Amino acid sequence: MRATILPGFARRGWRNWADLSLRNDVFLDRLVALRHEVHAHPEVSGEEQATAARMARFLADFAPDDLLNGLGGHGVAAVFEGAQEGPTVLIRAELDALPIEELSDSPYRSTVPGKGHLCGHDGHMVMVAGLARDLSDRRPARGRAVLLLQPAEETGQGARAVMDDPRFDRIAPDFAFSLHNFPGLPVGHVQICHGPANCASRGMRVRLEGKTSHAAAPRDGLSPMAAMARLMPGLQSLGPGGPLVDGYQLVTLTHATLGEATFGIAPGKGEVWATLRSLTDEGMANLVARAEARVADEAAREGLAVEITYHDVFDACTNAPEAVAVLEAAFEATGTPWAVADHPQSWSEDFGQFGQRAKAAMVWLGSGEGQPQLHNPDFDFPDTLIPVGMGLFRETIRRVLG
Repeated sequence: MRATILPGFARRGWRNWADLSLRNDVFLDRLVALRHEVHAHPEVSGEEQATAARMARFLADFAPDDLLNGLGGHGVAAVFEGAQEGPTVLIRAELDALPIEELSDSPYRSTVPGKGHLCGHDGHMVMVAGLARDLSDRRPARGRAVLLLQPAEETGQGARAVMDDPRFDRIAPDFAFSLHNFPGLPVGHVQICHGPANCASRGMRVRLEGKTSHAAAPRDGLSPMAAMARLMPGLQSLGPGGPLVDGYQLVTLTHATLGEATFGIAPGKGEVWATLRSLTDEGMANLVARAEARVADEAAREGLAVEITYHDVFDACTNAPEAVAVLEAAFEATGTPWAVADHPQSWSEDFGQFGQRAKAAMVWLGSGEGQPQLHNPDFDFPDTLIPVGMGLFRETIRRVLG
């Protein structure tokens, strides 16, 4: 499909993929200003209190039927009830920023040293919150629409925390939708996966402990050096990567320490950190079992104590066919250029948690072929995507709820 520029959008670059009501420049200016404000004041996972408060104030202006604050930490959910009974549709965005220094001369660049919105969550949350105006003006014909701003996506903890909150039962969705901007894809184009969309992943932290000794008498200690030297390539060999198809597994060594930073002590402790990645949750269970067995064997061989902990745990994200069908119909209705992705993403997304309770799907929205990669220090979300995403989500809600 070819997108055209509508006269009312031309000078700002807004495209016809969004609903015509978005030609209201005053409202778009408000949304852009809100994104810039959020961008300038980033908060990382678990610390999104001020960001959540800003977004809650914005949502409250449109009189939702229910507004939940502090959901699963700092989550915010605005509920708009339909005229009749029906399904619940949840549209989700993320609140958190990254612990990365922003490199930019933008007038709205981060004011917080070492932290920045370098993944586009500022844009995601604004386009989802912006739906509140339309839902306030025209409630769904049936069911209810829930706009969820979720904390702690980057650590994989936020979706679980939201769903574990007792109040989540009040908004438990039948359908759940989300998007992520995608550098490398033309602006405003979308891709969607049928089935697996994002890999499962987790950080594996292995602590090995023996006994220190004087550096002149290493024989009197118990060093983890030999075990670590075998373990690092051994773990990587368990997940060689390759094409993103059934059976895909990847182990990436990310960090290692051995002893103390001194010349006088033979080491008695060491750590190996690795990220485990697989296409499915079943594949992850298999990879974890094999990795733990390898660690146990190496520790036993050297007589070392061992402790394994897991961090940043993400389940696989799999698109449900019913949800994909709704999105594809929305692409067609809005004239959005779209394609089925030829493979899932190797990076992870905790949106997959919602797929355990609802028919869920995530779509990739192009943020530009020349756009810096996600998590790069010079990344910035394109404001022109705000009405595009809003238009897609509005049509998605209408398709299910009328």
